[in-house]
This record gives sequence, structure tokens and C-alpha cells, in this order.
Amino acid sequence: MHKEFEFSASEFEGKKVLVTGGTKGMGQAVVKRLTNGGATVLTTARSRSIDLPNPVKFVEADVATPEGIEQVITAVKEQLGGIDIIVHCVGGSTTPPGGALVLSDEDWLHALNWNLLAAVRLDRGLIPLMLENNSGVILHFTSIQRRLPLYETTLAYASAKAALANYSKGLSNEFSPQGIRINTLSPGFIQTEAADALIDRIATETGSRESALEQLMDSLGGIPIGRPGFPEEVAELTAFLVSDRAASITGSEYVIDGGTIPTV
Repeated sequence: MHKEFEFSASEFEGKKVLVTGGTKGMGQAVVKRLTNGGATVLTTARSRSIDLPNPVKFVEADVATPEGIEQVITAVKEQLGGIDIIVHCVGGSTTPPGGALVLSDEDWLHALNWNLLAAVRLDRGLIPLMLENNSGVILHFTSIQRRLPLYETTLAYASAKAALANYSKGLSNEFSPQGIRINTLSPGFIQTEAADALIDRIATETGSRESALEQLMDSLGGIPIGRPGFPEEVAELTAFLVSDRAASITGSEYVIDGGTIPTV
């Protein structure tokens, strides 16, 4: 069972929030958490989900493209009238397995557009709105793969996420003096709908979901707490990092992986 957390229904009252990739998995959990905390939330994805809470605003756009980013920026201005918080959850890997030599230029460019340049373009368009008030929070979702790349299957994704972490640090150095906090959140294995679907596919070969889950955790070198994380746990950490409770935190990375990364 996924955990439930207590929260203040007014913690984010008056805050204008953009969450990318907010119709599934971790992004959807973040949308729900911030909405329940009183925020006015706009989310974006390539297709709409019927599971979005009623107050949530939505724009259909592909943020891996410059055109999609322009749609989102326009929606922020027209539907929110400004921006206080950006939670950039979008990312993923679609490259074929087989290691570095099977990856084409197209594979690399898609990974970079989806996992790095989407954030770069979005920040470039929305930070000027934050500068008008000398305040704002940006949280970029990276991945523990930026430190533990899986070369067989997700090298381009891992590399793009590593670049996103580096970019985020530089951005925080530039804009923190002007009142804008920028941090990164690096999830490990989180049991989203996509992860459940993968577990089910593996289970057709292993014979059970339990053994399929163990196989996935073993592929990461094990998870000391003995289970994947839940989207709601990621959303709770997100809520803390974008709240005023974290007012002195900027330029930092927060890992939520159940202890997967074996080094400090």
C-alpha cells in the first residue's frame, strides 16, 4: 500500500505552480500533493489524464520540442498570470538496448531534448517572470542514473540527467542571489504505473510478480530498504523542497532511492 501523509491545506495557498509530466506517476502525485496544499496548479503532458483533480489546469504539449515549450509558457502567462514554483518531472528513456554503439545521433538528440533541453528552454522562458518578483522555486527531477548509468539500456538518458544536474547547479549560482531557489531531486526505483507494467512483463517469464520485482531491484545492485519507493513519497519530498520550510536550501541534490546508491 502507498503511504498517506498529513499536510496543511493552506501551505501553498496563493502559489502559482507548473508541474511538467503531471498526468502519470511521480508527476501526478506531485500535482495532487501541491493542489491539496492549496496551490493553483497547471500541468502539462502529451495527453490528458482523466485522473487529474478538478481544479488543476492543463495544457497538452510535447515539452521535448521548442514548439511545445512555447505552448506551455503561453499557458502559464494566460492561465496562471505568473509563476512561483516550477516542478520539472518530465523525462525518460526510449533508446534501444545494446550499449553505446547502437545509439544513433537521433537517439542522443531525443534523450537530450526530453531530459535536458526541455528544462533549459522552460527555465529560459519563465525565470524572467520570477525575476519580476525576486522570488521563485525551481525543482528539476534528475535520476540516480546520473551517478549509476546503465550502459546497456539507458546511457543517453543517464548522460542527459547528469547534464541536467550540472546545469541546475550553475543556474542556482546565478539566480539564488536574486531570490530564486533551484534544486534537483533524484529518484531511484519508484513504483509508478510504468514500473508496474514492466514488473508484469517480467513476471510472465519468471512466474510471479515477487520474483520479477526482486530481479529488477537486483539489476540496480539492490535496494537496502527492500522495496521501491512510492510516488507519494517523492511528492512529499517535493512539497518540502518547494515550500518556505526549505527557504535556505538551494543548489542542492536530494536523492530518494531507498539507499540504492552505495556511496556517500
